[in-house]
Amino acid sequence: MKKYLLIFVSIFVLTSPAFAEQTVIYNKELDGFEYPFEVSTFKFNSQNQTLKMRYMDVGNKDAEKVIVLLHGKNFSGYYWERVAKDLLKKNYRVIIPDQIGFGKSSKPDYYQYSFGQFGLNTKSLLDSLGIKKFDLVGHSMGGMLAVTFAVNYSASVNKLILINPIGLENYGQYAEFKDVDFFYKNELNKTLDKARNYQKKNYYDGKWSSEYEQLLVPLKGMLAGPDWSLIAWNNALTYGPIFSENIVARLPQIENETFLIIGTRDKTGPGRGWLKAGVTYKLGEYQQLGKHTKNMINGATLFELEGLGHMPQYEDYSAFINAFDKALEQ
Repeated sequence: MKKYLLIFVSIFVLTSPAFAEQTVIYNKELDGFEYPFEVSTFKFNSQNQTLKMRYMDVGNKDAEKVIVLLHGKNFSGYYWERVAKDLLKKNYRVIIPDQIGFGKSSKPDYYQYSFGQFGLNTKSLLDSLGIKKFDLVGHSMGGMLAVTFAVNYSASVNKLILINPIGLENYGQYAEFKDVDFFYKNELNKTLDKARNYQKKNYYDGKWSSEYEQLLVPLKGMLAGPDWSLIAWNNALTYGPIFSENIVARLPQIENETFLIIGTRDKTGPGRGWLKAGVTYKLGEYQQLGKHTKNMINGATLFELEGLGHMPQYEDYSAFINAFDKALEQ
């Protein structure tokens, strides 16, 4: 009887939600968290140190069409899975990098983050793979990087696709400057509940689903892991370029064919909580920002997704992929 009781208790413990929560522990490079495709490593020297940039390279290496997908700040390459699988059906070779400081890539003790540096790192990765021409896609913070990349390396980009990018307004013009310690303290105080509530409110119009919850698994494991202070430090450092670089000034410099996919309900406005005294400007009004940005980029095409927010590729995939496919086909 004791033997069967022990077996029952063991099965219960191993399958209970509480036990599952306790076992989700990841280090600074997300070891143990499986990405949707095989992960490769690009080692390179930058800022007097050797770094490892992890990336997924999916599809036929001889494909005529190549596309690069750039992730946002609160995620890394894993969240492109569904988009990548649709692109594979269209015979694309898909490159999905984790930027330094994110996902499975290196988390340096110190690094001077900038979108120029992110762009150079990405260009070096693509050069190492022998990739010269490609379509470039950026979501959220990845949009700030994609704009910088397209301006710096225009000849490499066939077309530019921006999905609810941030940086469509100059945050430094409206928000007070904050030391990195301000962001570091906020990151150290982060919890899974805080992250979930932020995304629920700002991304999904107060709604939540198991699909959205799955996107939080890496954060959940890193919060419980041994390296959260270093991860938090890198998270804090990567706020620097968001607030110090004026991407708006670069929009008219874009020479590539550009497509904007904008969920018009989006209200993402970095710095909204610490505006300069006397500022009445409302950050993050994407129902106006999309139109304004279209007018700043020569020949740009705007696809507005009414009623969707910052994550249209998750909130309503059908509406998103319809616009995305049109951008690819034009």
